[in-house]
Amino acid sequence: MAKRMKRIEGQVRGIGRMIDQDTYCIDVLTQISAVTAALHAVGVNLLESHMNHCVVEAAQESPEAGAAKIAEATAAIQRLIKS
Repeated sequence: MAKRMKRIEGQVRGIGRMIDQDTYCIDVLTQISAVTAALHAVGVNLLESHMNHCVVEAAQESPEAGAAKIAEATAAIQRLIKS
């Protein structure tokens, strides 16, 4: 995950350089779209990990704890979808 974030960080710096060099707007927008997609992929990966570990463990602990973690994950998914 950290490796992916470093790659995204490099992409964002590259976009900054493109803007500084007055690169064609559509090319910059294409790179922004690529970064957005990469961030969404990281978010989905994090959500999957959260559900496989935290939600499962909470559900095994008690129905109430499981329901609370599901509600938390649902709220996180809604935030991810909005972005």
